[in-house]
Amino acid sequence: MAIVASLPGFNLFSSLPSNPPPNDPNSSTTSASPSPPIPIPKYPPPLKKSQNAAPNPALKTVHRRTKYYKPVRDGVISSDGDRAVVIGENGVSYLLPGAPFEFQYSYSETPKVKPLAIREPAFLPFAPPTMPRPWTGKAPLKSAKEKKLKRKVPLLDSFGPMAPGTSGVKEVVMARPVELGKYPKQEKTREEILGEPLKKWEIKMLIQPQLSDNRQVNLGRDGLTHNMLDLIHSHWKRRPVCKVKCKGVPTVDMDNVCRHIEERTKGKIIHRVGGVVYLFRGRNYSYKDRPQYPLMLWKPAAPVYPKLIQEAPEGLTKDQADEFRKKGKRLLPICKLAKNGVYITLVRDVRHAFEGSPLVKIDCRGMHASDYKKLGAKLKELVPCVLLSFDDEHILMWRGPNWISMHQAAPSPSDTADFDILSSTGRGTSYNP
Repeated sequence: MAIVASLPGFNLFSSLPSNPPPNDPNSSTTSASPSPPIPIPKYPPPLKKSQNAAPNPALKTVHRRTKYYKPVRDGVISSDGDRAVVIGENGVSYLLPGAPFEFQYSYSETPKVKPLAIREPAFLPFAPPTMPRPWTGKAPLKSAKEKKLKRKVPLLDSFGPMAPGTSGVKEVVMARPVELGKYPKQEKTREEILGEPLKKWEIKMLIQPQLSDNRQVNLGRDGLTHNMLDLIHSHWKRRPVCKVKCKGVPTVDMDNVCRHIEERTKGKIIHRVGGVVYLFRGRNYSYKDRPQYPLMLWKPAAPVYPKLIQEAPEGLTKDQADEFRKKGKRLLPICKLAKNGVYITLVRDVRHAFEGSPLVKIDCRGMHASDYKKLGAKLKELVPCVLLSFDDEHILMWRGPNWISMHQAAPSPSDTADFDILSSTGRGTSYNP
């Protein structure tokens, strides 16, 4: 075997010949290159971006984690002709030419405190006026010259009043694009649109079919937003009553929510149960003559407001506030708030708790940090009270030096240094609507 292995051109571990025969060009059995099993796809060349066309700065997305911080004062902070961003009593608002009022992202949940700074450049969240046409959710109709075909324009039912003597005749109109920036003039006042007050049997007849219906407008932590105005009118297009279901932080002050709903929509709340509101459009309402507002294309970043928690709140020194915070850690909460609940009786419960203890604690575990901070800001104005901390997902409040009891014969509050919080007994109850 050693002699065989030493022979030139012989390999024991190969089944193929070591020297393959040379290719004969005259041979008819020449081997061609094998074709790939899957054809290679041919992709179109990438589109070249035109460097001359600069995008509109309003459509540029700003990262939410950016450290943009610009102090602001009252007045116009940014303007583009007649379009402007204004800082006023209602916080950040947007002014458009011909608009009936200043637009805001949220009408009911804007703090009364003026903002200190903004977290993004001051651009209007509406469509820029340079757009060739308003966005309607569909592709633009092509001209008849391009397709050489007739355009099929959809027909819609007319919502205008029927002409006298045309009973039983259905009137239709052609669909037309919405012209943004041009607002219809309200020829009728709110009282004329509402008409005569509804009677009890009429209210019952309008509400009865919507009690168990889920066709509704959901109002969440942002309250009554700008785009909800158009959404409510879309519900009024088919039904005379719009059902609005409120949950979360806005339910602490339902009177404020109902007031803003009636002011902005020009409707009338005919029934209210808990966080559910039934909004009537009016006897003489016409969808064709409704106010048409431009929609917000994105949610603006919340401005920077003053801090709710201070080291030395009003009426206390820093040592007294720290002592209250230490005693508040061993204090039992009066209730536990559920996430996305209805907190209608929360203000009343806090006021009753202040009758027996100068400190009140609320358990907010499981809720978002921004939610229980908004709750604390609302309780500070409605109760009123002084916020001490948000530690461990709890709201700790003090009733303040100017606290007045609800009972006339109640004893006057003692000095802050003599408060004995631990002597007060209480039970933690669950607050789950």
